[in-house]
Amino acid sequence: MARLILFNKPYGVLSQFTDRGTVSARPTLSQFVDIPGVYPAGRLDRDSEGLLLLTDDGRLQARIADPRFKLPKTYLVQVEGMPDAAALDRLRAGPVLADGPTRPAEVERIADPAPWPRDPPIRVRLAIPDCWLRLTIREGRNRQVRRMTAAVGHPTLRLIRWRIGDWTLADLAPGDWRAA
Repeated sequence: MARLILFNKPYGVLSQFTDRGTVSARPTLSQFVDIPGVYPAGRLDRDSEGLLLLTDDGRLQARIADPRFKLPKTYLVQVEGMPDAAALDRLRAGPVLADGPTRPAEVERIADPAPWPRDPPIRVRLAIPDCWLRLTIREGRNRQVRRMTAAVGHPTLRLIRWRIGDWTLADLAPGDWRAA
């Protein structure tokens, strides 16, 4: 039977079990998950936080990670500024990035979800407000959400993946995991 692990990846942790090619070792999954034979299904950048799925089933891993299956991924995104209706509509339509147009996204402005504290904290500018968005995409290009919000004039300050398909972070604290 396939194993599926839901992990709340902290900020600064690599989405892999080893750190090859750097002089100073960076935190990896091996410091949090000690289960042999599981591998990440997809990626989550080092400077992003939240849900990462790990499995020992190659077919399940491909189904989760491969954009052909259009599995929805929902992010809580803290952005610089206050996106107006036009900016949100551009995100919904799928902005054009350097590598081509994105698929349409679901997006709405939300109240501050009051996530766990981040270390280090985001940069705060007294003269520039920020707000939170809930953004759902069905593809997974490199740094896609960050590039999408920047394309509409609202750079991402903090990015938390909250849901992948039917799996969610729910009550998982950063660095914690549970079997699905």
